[in-house]
Amino acid sequence: MTQIANTIQSIPALLQARANDLNTAQRIKHLGLWKKITWQEHVNKVNALAAKLIELGVKKDDKVGLLSENRPEWLISDLAIQSATGVTVGIYSTSSPKQLSYVLEHSQSVGLILENSEQLEKWLEIKDQLPNVKWAILIEPEGFDDLLSWDSALAEGKKLYQRNPKTVQDRIESIQNDDLCLLMYTSGTTGNPKGVMLSHKNMLWAAKILEQTLGYNKDDEIISYLPLSHVVERGGSFAAIKAGFTTSFVENLDTFAQNLQEIRPTVLFAVPRIWEKMHSLVELHMRENHFLKRAMYSWATKNMADQTSASTLANITVIKWLKYRLGLDRLRIAISGAAPISPQILAYFRFLGIDLREGYGMTENSGLTSIHQKDFVFGTVGTAFPSVEIKLADDGEILTKSDGTMLGYFHDSKATAEVISGDWLHSGDIGEFDESGQLKITDRKKDIIITAGGKNIAPQKIENLLKSSIFINDAVVIGDKRKYLTALLVLDEDNISQWAAEQQLSYTTYSDLATNEDVYKLIGSDVEKTNKQLARVETIKKFAILPKRLYYEDGEVTATLKVKRSSISKKYADLIESLY
Repeated sequence: MTQIANTIQSIPALLQARANDLNTAQRIKHLGLWKKITWQEHVNKVNALAAKLIELGVKKDDKVGLLSENRPEWLISDLAIQSATGVTVGIYSTSSPKQLSYVLEHSQSVGLILENSEQLEKWLEIKDQLPNVKWAILIEPEGFDDLLSWDSALAEGKKLYQRNPKTVQDRIESIQNDDLCLLMYTSGTTGNPKGVMLSHKNMLWAAKILEQTLGYNKDDEIISYLPLSHVVERGGSFAAIKAGFTTSFVENLDTFAQNLQEIRPTVLFAVPRIWEKMHSLVELHMRENHFLKRAMYSWATKNMADQTSASTLANITVIKWLKYRLGLDRLRIAISGAAPISPQILAYFRFLGIDLREGYGMTENSGLTSIHQKDFVFGTVGTAFPSVEIKLADDGEILTKSDGTMLGYFHDSKATAEVISGDWLHSGDIGEFDESGQLKITDRKKDIIITAGGKNIAPQKIENLLKSSIFINDAVVIGDKRKYLTALLVLDEDNISQWAAEQQLSYTTYSDLATNEDVYKLIGSDVEKTNKQLARVETIKKFAILPKRLYYEDGEVTATLKVKRSSISKKYADLIESLY
């Protein structure tokens, strides 16, 4: 394999260094079997598609939309767009037609690569409103002949590349370090999504820092399931090119647990909701087990915290088996990020002997601010990634400086000026350093609750404590300018359904459970358990159970399952008023 040089100027150039690498780049499940794709095959397809995109007219800095679930074609498309000197605009596959239209129009995209009939329906609904989108490629045609199919694009591109490979290679060699690489749209928690401009320099730096910090090597294997439109999963895809490890794609989110057991990754990144779900599934499973297993599990989890012979015995008899059943037995490192995680959930997995660390970052700094490294302190997000500087503003806002800082927001100089002052990027988060230098995030600057009595309260801490209940999926604490705090709660449907069956409660839908008096009493007891851990001013005086789950499509959560607080407050204004 060609040596990866320090003078590489772009992500496509980084990829070309793996043109002769016969190691496994990706694995995808097909007809029940895991199929391997080598780096060489991957590079060949990227080059072929790049040649076709150039023929379609893609020029330097042209934006191309990419609407698909995670799959090898996503990565091929991303790298082919970049290789043609275009800019990839990743779009969440759960986007509505309206959201899709906004991103394509705002980004001024000239083309679109989309996955299947589900995404095609969205495109056909809005295409007449977007004359600037000149062409579209459909990955799974399924009998639809009006668009260029993926297979045809690759076949035509392969002939073009074989006839004149210099066309693509010259494009790649022309890319400069500071050229625009990606246009990543934020989750839009406070309004319309902003287009974050990330350069090749940003992404090369992120790949290097991830490799350095997490110790990535060619023998690692990761599982890809978080949206590639998100900065964390995208940065990981570039780290895979640099380190040469294998990425295995889940079939879909419903098969995540099964695929995790089959793949048994060595490194796993997951949002807090995934860790919470794994924890609650184990707890619920143990509740149903016979007395001896329940007793052994309870004894083992208590003794894992002790560095004694009991701990060793617990690991052999219970914990080792449990990690194997979850598919976590090969993990050498695990990361939680994209939203705050409860210290109790972190503690649980660390007591299982899993090196679970919390990472912190934002799209605007390539996702890399801090992470737990040598010293682990609960309640913190660790220390700065290598070559990242962190300082606190006078009001406690976290500021960062690094080679990962974005070029700015696309077509929004005013918003750019609001978050970048000189070399410093404003995070919008409030934090502090503990005595050992670990960074602690107290809350979002805009989320701080100031009660009618003038008390400043950070809702995230309370929400995380509430979500430590296996029956609560989401929590939104309310109380700004109010006399006391209340909470809007969302049930964990799987766990509450199982509990309801055990209690022989009659119900048909989630809404039935949400309005059931026995369920309300059960949740009330868990709210009281949370209150006992809080200062009096932080306690929840009243709560309501929302009549439905929260969905990205409804604008209630982000793609990484962070609750959009302002959206929830507006949508359930009458319910909130009833609590006061």
